[in-house]
Amino acid sequence: MLVEVERSGFVESRHRGAAVGVGADGGVAVRAGDPGAPIFPRSANKPMQAVAMLRSGLDLDGELLALAAGSHSGEDFHVEGVEKVLAGAGLVADDLRCPESWPLDPATQQDVARTGGGPSRPRMNCSGKHAAMLATCVAAGWPTESYLDVQHPLQLAVRAVVEELAGEPVAAAGVDGCGAPLFAVSITGVARAFRALVLAGPGTPERRVADAMRTHPQWTSGTRREERQLMDAVPGLLVKCGAEGVDAFACADGRAGAVKIDDGAMRARTPVTVALLRALGVAGGAELDELSIVEVRGGGGVVGAIRPVPGVFGGPG
Repeated sequence: MLVEVERSGFVESRHRGAAVGVGADGGVAVRAGDPGAPIFPRSANKPMQAVAMLRSGLDLDGELLALAAGSHSGEDFHVEGVEKVLAGAGLVADDLRCPESWPLDPATQQDVARTGGGPSRPRMNCSGKHAAMLATCVAAGWPTESYLDVQHPLQLAVRAVVEELAGEPVAAAGVDGCGAPLFAVSITGVARAFRALVLAGPGTPERRVADAMRTHPQWTSGTRREERQLMDAVPGLLVKCGAEGVDAFACADGRAGAVKIDDGAMRARTPVTVALLRALGVAGGAELDELSIVEVRGGGGVVGAIRPVPGVFGGPG
């Protein structure tokens, strides 16, 4: 049991899951549940996918590389970045194979609707990754029409990188919500992979991805997302969420962790991530403390909270 949902002093819901924390020495320091069971990391795979793209010839850095490794909120600057990546490869939005979607950012979604717009591929949160995948195919001389095929050279390269960085074989392959191939590894493997990103040497594909994400967190997620707030709260922290209640992170010194909520509840992942950071001894002030609890509202006011189960990682909670 990782998280409790308390309303008016009464625990009305609970979320189970697994979590693992790796120390600076690379050993497992904190754990809950079964961190060895394979999961689909969902979008927490994106930094690893970006490493594979760089190794295959993708020429991106800075904010556009962060966009390629992220799940953006569909804000206007994200769309402009997607269009820039496509244009650099001689491609257009119609070449994207991700689904059409409304922006994740509520304010942007309202602006799009107010001006008569609707769902589109560039607004879809994975379009940065898809644009970068297409650009990689152009750079490598690979076909673009079949870039989402699990046997495409790009996806074979991605699978190899996932296995290398996670330090374990892929347990299963599937199709992500955006249509791209998805590879299952354990949350311990995910934590190892994120640790490898931040500890890699300067200028390597791994370190370029980590540095781009940490320098431009608003491009990896959005201006109002929890991942950006976490990276703002802890200098040097790399964070990437995934659908179905997945979170993964690494600190500059190699401390790393990953979380999977069994029922897929996204509301539960950040409180557990903060508790895991605290259990690993990561410093952070009031801004980090605020992210450890999600308000439960009723009648227009705060009547409870979503918080980690007390002592879930051996401390007082």
